[in-house]
Amino acid sequence: MNLKHIFNEIEKVDPEVYERLDTRRSAMKQFSGIAGKLALAAVPIALGSMFKKAYGQSNSTLFNILNYALTLEYLEAKFYSNALAAATAGNLAIPTGAPRTAIQTIGAHETAHVAFLKTAITSSGGTAVPEPTFDFSAGNGSNNGPFAAVFTNYALFLAVAQVFEDTGVRAYKGQAAEPALMANNDVLTAALNIHSVEARHASHIRQMRKTNGGLVPAGVDVKPWITLKQSGVDSAAVQASYDGEETTTQATIQIVNINGQTISANAASEAFDEPLTMPQVLAIVDPFIV
Repeated sequence: MNLKHIFNEIEKVDPEVYERLDTRRSAMKQFSGIAGKLALAAVPIALGSMFKKAYGQSNSTLFNILNYALTLEYLEAKFYSNALAAATAGNLAIPTGAPRTAIQTIGAHETAHVAFLKTAITSSGGTAVPEPTFDFSAGNGSNNGPFAAVFTNYALFLAVAQVFEDTGVRAYKGQAAEPALMANNDVLTAALNIHSVEARHASHIRQMRKTNGGLVPAGVDVKPWITLKQSGVDSAAVQASYDGEETTTQATIQIVNINGQTISANAASEAFDEPLTMPQVLAIVDPFIV
């Protein structure tokens, strides 16, 4: 292992790294005594400790993002767990067969996302936030909000599920460009994988809603993707999850009728999911957290 080469490469990426530590000479001296297999095996641990010292603030930012994502995954995992429990008890009429299997699969994915994020946080030296108490009626703890019947009304359950999944897609996209996340390739890759799974969930739930047909405003066609800023849900309480999706300009380029092609505003808006910021998402889910 060529430690000098490693330090040279680190310094190329971050010329100020040794100012965060002490000096380059001090950092090199720390590893000068490494020799033999046992010591060599300890190099990754020692380097990790050094980077934690150098980039403590960046790690803090990364942990904030991961705990934010974990909170959203707690929300979704508990939502599907409660729904399946209600279905088993005979209170929520999720049809057996493909619909029930789909909800079980989506719920299992969300539970796996929770487990992954907790592991990613704790194994990196962070502390995972505990699971909040949820009020899926969106009543801030009253359990009597606008979605009080979410676990007894199948159409309402699907509508709220769609909102959670659509919000999750936009939330992950909103964090993908954060420097703290982009600086960690492993975590970024995993986060983008979760993002793609959430997108598939959203698409499938939307198709289930189209089949069910309940709580869809007149004249609205529920598609596997978002059109303009239509929620496709007969409730103004969810509109914040869809505001901004009507954007038709991407990278300063207007997509409508681009290059002389006949492309409507509907089609242009459907081509991209727009990101949501952390404050926007936290405001959206606030009514669901006690």
